[in-house]
Amino acid sequence: MPAQAFPPQFKRETHTVNGLKTTVLVAGRGDPLVFFHGAGLWHGINFALPWTEKFRVIIPIHPGFDDADDDPAMNHVHDYVMHYLDLFDALGLDKVRLVGFSLGGWLAANFAVQQTQRVERLVLVGPAGLRGKEQPKGDLFLLPPEEIPSLLVSNFDVIKPYLPDNPKDLDFMGARYREVGTLARLWWERPYDTKLPRYLHRLTMPTMLVWGEEDRLLPMQNAELWRHAIPKVEFKTFKRAGHLVLDENREAVDAVQKFLS
Repeated sequence: MPAQAFPPQFKRETHTVNGLKTTVLVAGRGDPLVFFHGAGLWHGINFALPWTEKFRVIIPIHPGFDDADDDPAMNHVHDYVMHYLDLFDALGLDKVRLVGFSLGGWLAANFAVQQTQRVERLVLVGPAGLRGKEQPKGDLFLLPPEEIPSLLVSNFDVIKPYLPDNPKDLDFMGARYREVGTLARLWWERPYDTKLPRYLHRLTMPTMLVWGEEDRLLPMQNAELWRHAIPKVEFKTFKRAGHLVLDENREAVDAVQKFLS
């Protein structure tokens, strides 16, 4: 059986945002650190535990992922930005340190572009959303879900505890197909954002870009697109790490905490 996805230190809160049940995972004390996750949470959030020593870590689960309600009408990143604006208002979050990973990085960049006064510091970890020459081979949506995990890491043993013994476990596969369906509404026609680059100059808050040097899903060459578009950005790369760089490399986790502190 796969390991428990969420460590017990994180408490589940449920909020209703525009009629959608929204799960929020919260742990720690201090200034708020919001983490926007990628296209799935099956690999856990253990990497975030060190952050709880200095921050109140808040991880909202995107609509259509894990146990959060879905809304087929949410078919654009802007819909998720508006969803989180309402959630932040409900949580009383006026100023945050914002970290976004992969899909969540794309979302965090859009959020910060529009809400510069609300984001004190920004970290983008292997963000999706910009179109580069170096793209992963094949169509992500045509790959069987059981084949995707091996593309995400340099060391498969890191995520093996979170995978079922049977790669075709029906419950696990069902959850992944639901998430892929949610992702397809955002990515199917165009898995990149044609308008975002022209607005990235608005990211004037301290910003850090983090990348795993062995990322096969979003090759590290894509980082140059972000580096050239953001006025002042600190760029950190980490060896022996793929797309799930926070899961694979504790140094990356510590670097994020140091930057946010």
